[in-house]
Amino acid sequence: MQVNVENIQRETVGTVELPDAIFAGEVSNALLWEQARAQRASKRQGTHKTKGRSEVQGGGAKPFKQKGTGRARQGTSRAPNMVGGGTVHGPRPRDYSYRLPRSARRSALRSALALRVKEGALIVLDQFSLESPRTQSVVEYSGKIGNSVLIVDGENQNLMLSTRNIRKSNYISASALNVFDILKHEKLVMTQAAIDAVVAKASVAGKKAQRDGAEAVA
Repeated sequence: MQVNVENIQRETVGTVELPDAIFAGEVSNALLWEQARAQRASKRQGTHKTKGRSEVQGGGAKPFKQKGTGRARQGTSRAPNMVGGGTVHGPRPRDYSYRLPRSARRSALRSALALRVKEGALIVLDQFSLESPRTQSVVEYSGKIGNSVLIVDGENQNLMLSTRNIRKSNYISASALNVFDILKHEKLVMTQAAIDAVVAKASVAGKKAQRDGAEAVA
């Protein structure tokens, strides 16, 4: 499939061929949901905790005598039924993270990219070069295409610094592109320099070629 290439002034400067297998496939809503759920679960701290009866303060002496008070007998003030006592089966620190199989993660990424193409929310940019970090440049560009924009580029330090204090628009490197960030933003802007890395990340053949290239260099 052919897509127009724009510059930051939103002028068409050419076209680029995107592989149909990555950008024009079927969209699986179930797979998108599952991958987004897995990513959000991995971000949970899981540090919640309540104290059990062995951890709360008090106990030791019997709170009141066994008979004659009219109350139910109690052996310790740390019992769960006492005020200030321990909690029964309360939350404990745990790890919520889990991962889908690699093939499912790639399929979910392809679905997310195809979804943005079908919505007309994918924009291919020739480049986003900044001589120095300048937030206003990103704000001005984002204002031309939408309020919530995800910009995908190669390693671009100035772009990263320019977007880090913008609430709705963000920059992410092509190697770190993921389903949750794509779905979180209304528009997906991808530079030409990032296309090959995105294709490699979303396809089995591209990933294998990357490994073979790394082995050859080594």
